[in-house]
Amino acid sequence: MPTRRTTRAATPAAKDCAVCGRTITWRKKWERDWDAVKYCSDACRRRARSSKDLDADLEATLRRLLDERGPSKTVCPSEVARAVGGDDDWRGLVEPARSAARRLVAAGEAEITQGGRVVDPSTAKGPIRVRRR
Repeated sequence: MPTRRTTRAATPAAKDCAVCGRTITWRKKWERDWDAVKYCSDACRRRARSSKDLDADLEATLRRLLDERGPSKTVCPSEVARAVGGDDDWRGLVEPARSAARRLVAAGEAEITQGGRVVDPSTAKGPIRVRRR
């Protein structure tokens, strides 16, 4: 009795969320419109419409702080949030600053570390540091 072989179609490569930089993996339900998928969640889709200027400002500030520190030094996302939001309103900017760091990693400009080791930005939980590649 011959065995049946099934061929599995190759799944498309994963891509990064346009807002937060997390990895978006292919799903069967996106089969017809995978090229149009840009965001990892509805929250990122909503945020994309409302905060383009803030995101650009966070990225520019992160780049500036990294340049000021030197090649092997790191920056904490909370420092970026404080530089942009001031001493009173910085706490709400920490997660957007982490997203800016993930976007820089996706662009190949930086890497995220924990405990001195490079980690995957999509799965990193807890305190992180950002440094130039």
